Amino acid sequence: IHFLLYLSKKDSSCYLEGPGTAASSGGTASVPGGGTGSTVPMGGLRTLVVQQTSLERPRETWSKKMDFLLSVIGYAVDLGNVWRFPYICYQNGGGAFLLPYLLMAVFGGVPLFYMELALGQFHRSGCISIWKHICPIFKGIGFAICIIALYIAFYYNTIMAWALYYLLSSFRPTLPWTTCTNSWNTANCNRYMSSDHNVSWSNSSTSPAEEFYTRQVLQVHLSPGLHQLGSVSWQLALCLLFIFTIVYFSIWKGVKMSGKVVWVTATFPYLVLLVLLIRGATLPGAWRGVVFYLKPDWEKLLSTTVWIDAAAQIFFSLGPGFGVLLAFASYNPFHNNCYKDALLTSSVNCLTSFLSGFVIFTVLGYMAEMRQQDVDAVAKDAGPSLLFIIYAEAIANMPAATFFAIIFFLMIIMLGLDSTFAGLEGVITAMLDEFPHILVKRREWFVFGLVCVCYLGALSTLTYGGAFVVKLFEEYATGPAVITVVLLEVIAVSWFYGTNRFCNDIQVMLGFYPGFFWKVCWVAICPCFLLFIIISFLAFPPEVRLFDYHYPPWTTVLGYCIGVSSFICVPAYMVYHLLNARGTFKQVLYISTTINDKGDYTINSASVSEHPALQTKCSQIRNRF
Repeated sequence: IHFLLYLSKKDSSCYLEGPGTAASSGGTASVPGGGTGSTVPMGGLRTLVVQQTSLERPRETWSKKMDFLLSVIGYAVDLGNVWRFPYICYQNGGGAFLLPYLLMAVFGGVPLFYMELALGQFHRSGCISIWKHICPIFKGIGFAICIIALYIAFYYNTIMAWALYYLLSSFRPTLPWTTCTNSWNTANCNRYMSSDHNVSWSNSSTSPAEEFYTRQVLQVHLSPGLHQLGSVSWQLALCLLFIFTIVYFSIWKGVKMSGKVVWVTATFPYLVLLVLLIRGATLPGAWRGVVFYLKPDWEKLLSTTVWIDAAAQIFFSLGPGFGVLLAFASYNPFHNNCYKDALLTSSVNCLTSFLSGFVIFTVLGYMAEMRQQDVDAVAKDAGPSLLFIIYAEAIANMPAATFFAIIFFLMIIMLGLDSTFAGLEGVITAMLDEFPHILVKRREWFVFGLVCVCYLGALSTLTYGGAFVVKLFEEYATGPAVITVVLLEVIAVSWFYGTNRFCNDIQVMLGFYPGFFWKVCWVAICPCFLLFIIISFLAFPPEVRLFDYHYPPWTTVLGYCIGVSSFICVPAYMVYHLLNARGTFKQVLYISTTINDKGDYTINSASVSEHPALQTKCSQIRNRF
């Protein structure tokens, strides 16, 4: 004991063990302290432990609180907010869709968002190593999350490469998607500018913007389908290389570097959205798009599809389960109010989706006015086509088209960069926390290797049939797998780790106990919410098609195999863990699904300064010896 206290004079951390501060709340709490230590009796039921932690490397933290908030907002607000939400909204009853959307957000999305921020901040660990504090047998969830993040990086950055191609093509007096005299145009190309009143639009007509996107950027006409993708487009390969170069030099040094970059990449899109909203509102026919966007169709609320789409949209918009929120929150100070952060950032995300709908549909109303068509005929395209065809064509019809094209595609790139920073940081944090002695001092090289793997994995999406691969990854590789992973995560935290224990952790960290609403959501509502999405996906699998290409049945099997390849890590690790543990099966199973239940309250050395009472007690003991 004397030797331990002698060591504490140099560098130490303290924690209270027993029914002290944490246990008085009626439960148990634990904070990862690190190192090893012994107990020194200091008066009956309460014990102060001084433990040596000088061998541990201090954890990196955000330079400013705004760095963290902008990083989380930049992660949550991505390309899906701009193209997916407006399309889903008008397709499912317009203004009436906001009711199921808000209900799913309040009872499903926000509780999951809050849970991940609290877990990451409390345990200060990535998505792999955090499970030794929660439920060791579920550690495979962390590896599954990392594989899913890689799959996303394989296709998501390709969309930014398309946007970069558009951006580079915008630096000319006449935008290339405004004329039908280019080498890639066909006889069906119909130049339809606002000044061309004598031009008629037919069902067989194709706009210059559509042909530029499909025949020049993607070149999908050179690929018959997934069975024959064709060669790699060297232009897109160079664009993607530039994108990954930006990504590497933004995240190679850690969150202190990326936290500075997001001050530009997370705020610039809002400035552009505001400019485009003002410009769109002044266009003729804009009101038609707004009415179409918000006009409620209450009968559609009786359809199960509307509720399924609302649940899926809020889940993928907020983004729990990708390891990002755990990673970002782990760099926060221990007593940071992550409860307010969760409410603020999730609200900003939902409001951004709603605002993006006005930006998109004012322009769609303008296009419908030009073509003398209904808005639904103009808005038939969803996904990237909505941005790269419809919106690009609308920009070409505006005065100062070059300026608006440049800022619009810059916005698309920055929206995507934020999400890529976050997704890869989730993988980096997980691996560095799991293998600190190998990777911490080699972070730059590890990040370089990770970026190279992502680039090589994305080469299939840069072929002439790459758009078909992007669609396959988007529909099957990430969606069902990540929802299943989050379902297991919620079950592990709420049912195995225990909601009471988790709530006590939050009380230790924030100073207040979560209300009854949050406990009910974590125990029952969130698992049902996620199970509802999974069952609906299995019962009503999406009909995957892109342009005129209908995906054959074998591609569905391929898509499910890609999705299972990540989720298989969960049962595989369970088997590995059980086979390598010692003891009877009952003993191993008990140890694997529980953690130390002594009711200890641990504060690591970085947090001692935030506890004046503990700091004073540590000083008194040091002085005594």
